[in-house]
Amino acid sequence: MVRVAIIGCGIVGASIAFELSHCPELKVTVLDKQPPAQASTGAALGVLMGVISHKTKGRNWHFRETSLQRYETLIPELEAVTGRKIPVNKQGILMLCLEGEDLTKWEKLKATRSSQGWKLEIWDVEQVRDRNPHLALNDNIIAAIYSPDDRQVDPTVLTLALVDAAKINGVDFEFGVEVTCLMGGQDPQPKTNSISGGKGILPILENAAKCQIQTSSSKLEFDRLIIAAGLGSSALSASLNQLVDIRPVLGQALHLRSPNPLENPDFAPVITCDDVHIVPLGNQEYWVGATVEFPLNGEEIVQNSEMLDEVMARAIVLCPGLAKATIIRQWSGLRPRPEKRPAPIIDRLSSNSNILIASGHYRNGVLLAPATAQTIREMILQ
Repeated sequence: MVRVAIIGCGIVGASIAFELSHCPELKVTVLDKQPPAQASTGAALGVLMGVISHKTKGRNWHFRETSLQRYETLIPELEAVTGRKIPVNKQGILMLCLEGEDLTKWEKLKATRSSQGWKLEIWDVEQVRDRNPHLALNDNIIAAIYSPDDRQVDPTVLTLALVDAAKINGVDFEFGVEVTCLMGGQDPQPKTNSISGGKGILPILENAAKCQIQTSSSKLEFDRLIIAAGLGSSALSASLNQLVDIRPVLGQALHLRSPNPLENPDFAPVITCDDVHIVPLGNQEYWVGATVEFPLNGEEIVQNSEMLDEVMARAIVLCPGLAKATIIRQWSGLRPRPEKRPAPIIDRLSSNSNILIASGHYRNGVLLAPATAQTIREMILQ
């Protein structure tokens, strides 16, 4: 039995745990100082922008396509196993295009997606108005892109379902356990291996060093270790003298309740325009977000209320009915963004090939979690 530890139980860590729970040769333990679905996962809107993304090849597209395909089977699978109802919007994403937008690039993307087996539609303003009478389409809106195959899912409920299902399959979860540092020797012949879509993976060295974890209460040893701790991944890797530079980008969002139904009852996609998302939740409730706030001069980020006010104002311009909505809740979270390298980081640590990192997904943690989990499984079992 191969002992595997996962540090972190956001959407990525929980997805990896569930994926590995199907491998009888693995004994999986998940450690997190917080309950599941905290930090960036608990703050995410869960908008899965895959088909509508301009990523069309290589790892970026492979991960998006793999995840979208997996979600179609994963959500019903989790619901059947756990009995949880996972809120998912299957009515797609409608992206409004502002004046100056080059629609020819969307025509090219539409053709590319068609060749890949996915659908995109380019709507004129009248089509948008006909299907979405609640939107105010001023002269700045020239068209819209409709992506029926993209989705939106509740990240917190999804993560809790992944945890429940993994538990049923034998995974151990230890919450309230803080990992203070990692320890372990080096491989006899250290190797560096960056993966690309699950290809070109080096085999795990059988004589590689074991993975030791120092927690606030004890020292633990495992055969394989996966760091999926979001922003906490940098400090953990640093304890092994490995630099994994992941920095925070703050996002704020709102949960609103409207006194009246707004959208067409038969058509309620996620509406997005100029990086503002309006996410219908049903029962006249909506999520609106999110800000993108970077640290200044490497300092700690302090959330800017004016930026959230601006997001809300832009949402009201798109959907005037939101002006009468009541704010139920507002929240913020820190997204883990890799510095000077593409997101996400899915790699082996160069000093110990049995320590993997799956972190730094930035704004696409929910979208890329299934593909990340499948890739980690391949790396563990290779």
